[in-house]
Amino acid sequence: MRYSDVTPKEIYLNRRRFLATALALPIPAAAATLTAAKTAFNATGEKITPQKITTTYNNYYEFGTGKDEPAKNAPKWKPTSPWTVRIEGEVMQPKTLDLDRILKLAPLEERIYRHRCVEAWSIVVPWIGIPLSALLNQVKPTSKGKFVAFESFYDPQQMLSPRKAGIEFPYVEGLRLDEAMHPLALLTVGMYGETLLNQNGAPLRMVIPWKYGFKSIKSIVRIRFSEQQPPTTWNKSWPAAYGFFSNVNPNHDHPSWDQKEEQRLGEGGLFSAKIVKTQMFNGYGDQVSKLYTGLDLNRNY
Repeated sequence: MRYSDVTPKEIYLNRRRFLATALALPIPAAAATLTAAKTAFNATGEKITPQKITTTYNNYYEFGTGKDEPAKNAPKWKPTSPWTVRIEGEVMQPKTLDLDRILKLAPLEERIYRHRCVEAWSIVVPWIGIPLSALLNQVKPTSKGKFVAFESFYDPQQMLSPRKAGIEFPYVEGLRLDEAMHPLALLTVGMYGETLLNQNGAPLRMVIPWKYGFKSIKSIVRIRFSEQQPPTTWNKSWPAAYGFFSNVNPNHDHPSWDQKEEQRLGEGGLFSAKIVKTQMFNGYGDQVSKLYTGLDLNRNY
């Protein structure tokens, strides 16, 4: 049963009361404050991927390297409360904010985004969150803050070791500042009208819809502004395959997978999955292509 099923409408539409229970109770879809710009963010005309698939077929190496393992192992983990995010580096006002304060920075929005993996499968998900820029603007980057680095929570007592996972921990990711500040970049706390499950990156993750899935760092605890391009986990682990920019680009193949097509999970039946053509920037080119004017996207993959 959802929170909205047992709570009067006038209460669950009250955003502040919802925030007080955001970590403990499902997010009613009605509690997401949908902005007038919602249509522009939607992957219109596309079927939303069944929730069962997106919550049981995941990449989250801290909880397993197989797609089915995070859903089995992550629920055992209990995120710390209050959850805090430290924002530091080339900023005028470094801060540590808890999740409640973060969610008060901007109205919650529901955005239906395409989400493509470099392994040539894709999903369409209704995410709930706030613009990433709303958080980043709190610390006032200096003129040297040209890049934004992100770090995931890591506890070796509850999560895989780097040796077993095959990558370094804590997991780190990075964006150029203009990418991080783009209106499409979403700081996410829910999906399908409910709070994020552990395997989906609870309690706070990032979703960048024009980039490959591994740019969507999960369980964020630290953000750092820097003058130099920061290291990223997959770029360090396999630089020939995973570049810093990691834009969805059907013209630049991964060493192991063709990027010109993708398998849309949850569509096409049991034995014949729906295959669709991969779009440049995952179909968000009209909004983001100007970010890369003059940049060779084969060299800067």
